[in-house]
Amino acid sequence: LPNSFKLSYYNEYKSYLSMTNIVEESGESKECDELLRGKHVKYFKQLLNLLPELYQGIDSSRLTILYFGLSGLDLLGELDNISDTQKSEIIEWIYSLQVKPSDNTNIGTTRCGFYATDSLPASVDENYGHVAMTYVALCSLLIMGDDLKRVDRDCIMAGLQALQLPNGAFQCSAFGSESDTRFVYCAACICYMLKDWRGLDRTATTNFLLASQSYEGGFAQNVGREAHGGSTFCSLAALHLMGTLETLPDENLARIREWCLRRQVTGFNGRPNKPVDTCYSFWVGASLSMLNAKQYLNKECNFSFLMTTQDNYIGGFSKWPNQLPDALHSYFGLAGLLLATEDEALHPALNISMRAFRHLEYLQS
Repeated sequence: LPNSFKLSYYNEYKSYLSMTNIVEESGESKECDELLRGKHVKYFKQLLNLLPELYQGIDSSRLTILYFGLSGLDLLGELDNISDTQKSEIIEWIYSLQVKPSDNTNIGTTRCGFYATDSLPASVDENYGHVAMTYVALCSLLIMGDDLKRVDRDCIMAGLQALQLPNGAFQCSAFGSESDTRFVYCAACICYMLKDWRGLDRTATTNFLLASQSYEGGFAQNVGREAHGGSTFCSLAALHLMGTLETLPDENLARIREWCLRRQVTGFNGRPNKPVDTCYSFWVGASLSMLNAKQYLNKECNFSFLMTTQDNYIGGFSKWPNQLPDALHSYFGLAGLLLATEDEALHPALNISMRAFRHLEYLQS
């Protein structure tokens, strides 16, 4: 992997900040009433170059961190901050993580897809494609303007087929794992982006998702569990991409809308009686958008809450006020804010910018 894109770990977060030169002021944090676009650009760009020690434990999700950085810059209209050389390096690195059958290994089509990190080469027998990593790989390639011609579509479809269970749910890899609506969502996105639904049984998938809707109105991660903002988004987005969301009875859709609207306090929470959390501004906000109910959320209250989790010195967003920003909450905080305030910011189901979505439409035309 090129030096410009290697993960580097530092023992102290303070050392990281001083090395990156993105701290411009010192002193106590103060609330700000505007989006600090310039600092967020620096924050997301930094995710592509250097990461502090606290990210060492999630090296197995490195491809996801890349996606947060790229998509964050894309939403801000700042992809030009990435040089053409680095863009090429990123695209090549993503393709290096594609697991495909080989005569020299025991890898079969059931293990195909993308995996998350180059700690082991893609040809090693122990590697498996991961459905979530395949999803963010395709998103990242679209953001970079790639034509997806090097994606082995047949192998990915075969890999997806191996991940779907008889009840319609998906596990994340052929190695075996938990199965729930998160991986159903990733599978639906992959099929939609590749315009190939061979990897997913739409009838079984729809039945599983509808069975996961709880008595409260929202969707749970699995049948019989508590409704949750994240799994409600995953379920609605998968149904939308499969073209079955609009076929649900009006009474059912009304129950889902009400459950989502009840998640707003100032920002949004993920379940009843839980504190508000930055990332649910996207999970719930995007759900309301797909339900054609975005106009009912209180944009001003949501904006005010997000300003309390925005880091005014280094950029990014944190989970709650007065905490360090992280890649996940930084991306979803920005996405949730733009989704609520701008009509053409991002595609709510695929979770990519409308610019990247239009590129996908061009490739599919």
